[in-house]
Amino acid sequence: MTSKLARSFAAVMALLATGIAGANQYNLQPPQSIIAREIYDLHSLIMWIILAIFVVVFGAMTYSIIAHRKSAGHKAEQFHENTTVEIVWTVIPFIILIGMAYPATKTVVSMKDTSNPDITIKATGYQWKWGYDYLQEGVSFYSSLATPRDQIDGGNAEGRKNNPNYLLEVDNPVVVPVGKKVRIITTANDVIHSWWVPALGIKQDAIPGFVRDTWFKVDKAGTYRGQCAELCGKDHGFMPIVVEAVEPEKYAAWVKDQQAKMAKAAVADDPAKSWSLADLKARGEKVYAANCVACHQATGMGVPGAFPALSGSKIVIGPKTDQIAMVLNGKAGTAMQSFKHLNDVEIAAVSTYLRNNWNNNSGEAVTPADVKALRK
Repeated sequence: MTSKLARSFAAVMALLATGIAGANQYNLQPPQSIIAREIYDLHSLIMWIILAIFVVVFGAMTYSIIAHRKSAGHKAEQFHENTTVEIVWTVIPFIILIGMAYPATKTVVSMKDTSNPDITIKATGYQWKWGYDYLQEGVSFYSSLATPRDQIDGGNAEGRKNNPNYLLEVDNPVVVPVGKKVRIITTANDVIHSWWVPALGIKQDAIPGFVRDTWFKVDKAGTYRGQCAELCGKDHGFMPIVVEAVEPEKYAAWVKDQQAKMAKAAVADDPAKSWSLADLKARGEKVYAANCVACHQATGMGVPGAFPALSGSKIVIGPKTDQIAMVLNGKAGTAMQSFKHLNDVEIAAVSTYLRNNWNNNSGEAVTPADVKALRK
């Protein structure tokens, strides 16, 4: 019996060893920052401690069950009010807990030390995209899912199958320099979101009305992908995070390029210039594609039972003030959120596009001045 027990125990240990050897494919992502490395090492340490406890406890239990069974003539020992035993089984767990708590506390303290950053980026969660503001550089942009809708909706199954970054690609990634401490300030515009990039060891909730922060320093150039890790609504799975780490020289060039694009966009979206109906429709088509098409569809027919059609909508073809108020303030109790983060030209343009597209032919334009008058 003892021989069979030994063989079984050896088989279990061999299986555990095989699992540990191939654990990388099931383990945390390879760490690419100081914090991620500390988290990875802490995780590995705790797992080894757990394994050791498992082997000792279950080994002792199995041995006791087999070797000290009643049929072998053994009688149960009595440990009631045995001071020595009680001290042992109190002290040993205490030592184990301290051994686990010290490195865990050290890692948590490191994670929270956001002092003296080289770069500070504000990440704002929206339903369902991220907005980024580089506070020192004056660069701002929105980052939305770039996976084509036909792959998501099932119209292009082959494209989805061959897309290695399905639902993990964006139009505007976060670009950071290698070797620099990057502080991320998180907040949200509507509901709770969570900024999570596992390879960088970052996961911080973004809560409306609150400002939280975290940090990372990327070890080497590359692309690191994450997601919103908080259940934030219908398109929760469609707001990925992509961080591109580049050399400092490339980062400086990227900042200059973004600043030039923003200056050009500011001129193009000047609310004081004369906007024709055609110009507003053309601009509005781009705004609709970036912000509205996921719910209301390219046809403007929405999703029956979930999202109303905009083609023929009484709100869209009704008074301009009602339409603008809906876009600015959203509608409580529905998935229609406030789009106040869009500028006056963008809201005027998309409103004009809606009033003059599909079955809507009002021939009427919404101007930036109309939006400004209703913005609170």
